[in-house]
Amino acid sequence: MAEPLPLWWALLLPVLLGAVTWAALVGDAALAARAEGRSATGSFAVPGREVARLLVGQRRRTLAADLLLARIGAATLPVAALLAAAVLPLGERPVADIGVGVVWFNAMEVLAWAAVWMVGWGANSALALVGGYRFVAQGLAYELPHMFAIITAALGAESLRITTIVDAQRDLWFVVIMPVAFVAYLLSAAAMAFWGPFDAPVARDLAGGAAAELSGVDRLVFTGGRWLLLVAAAAMAVPLFLGGGAGPLLPAWVWVAVKTAGVLAALVWLRHRLPTVRMDRYTEFAWVVLVPLTVAQALVVSLIVLGGA
Repeated sequence: MAEPLPLWWALLLPVLLGAVTWAALVGDAALAARAEGRSATGSFAVPGREVARLLVGQRRRTLAADLLLARIGAATLPVAALLAAAVLPLGERPVADIGVGVVWFNAMEVLAWAAVWMVGWGANSALALVGGYRFVAQGLAYELPHMFAIITAALGAESLRITTIVDAQRDLWFVVIMPVAFVAYLLSAAAMAFWGPFDAPVARDLAGGAAAELSGVDRLVFTGGRWLLLVAAAAMAVPLFLGGGAGPLLPAWVWVAVKTAGVLAALVWLRHRLPTVRMDRYTEFAWVVLVPLTVAQALVVSLIVLGGA
């Protein structure tokens, strides 16, 4: 068991996540500029301008809205992402090296269900409410493949502790023997952050869906939470499937940063390459294809573990 990081690292964790999120925002802006045929040189200033615009923007209010419920929901997204990141090994050690780290991470992700639904319901708006229910339906479809994927990694290490899962990959990364679980994890991670082709809860056909009535600081918190969820999910792929900080020459924390950047870049790129998937098609694909595949992957890994016991 790795010794957990000092408590003061918990104060730096939001700063680190924020820095990675800012870099992802710049990359996303650069890809958007290239897609529109514009120069990407001004992309570095795009996140700052957007944050400043939302900070001074007026908050929109709808008739008979439950503002407290909606704002609690928006604030829950970044809080859940930060709590989920507490078990991420920053190099070789996490802030909280708990014995049920995999369960903790998944439990914090599940908070997003309630958060997005609360935002959609609290606005007292038809489009926002439909967006919230879309996320619940999407969550029901992706959560089982997501759960089976991360449990498969835990099964391979015979532990729910994140650092033990990393140690079990010293000779062979789990992505090699669990490719189906790895792909399912990335797809469900993108859906969890309602990202890229899985952004139906905030899609244009609903004028923004769950976020349709959000503006000003409320929208900033909600959008920031969405990005933080994406970053935390991308970072968790590293200890679960990519060997954590394992790698030649460079320190462990550098390898964690490089691998996280690679996974995050792939997810950001995915957004600009694929259109939004229809809810019914994704739901059918998750239940009919992803669930059986991830169960089969878990069975294969369990046979490997039993054979080596």
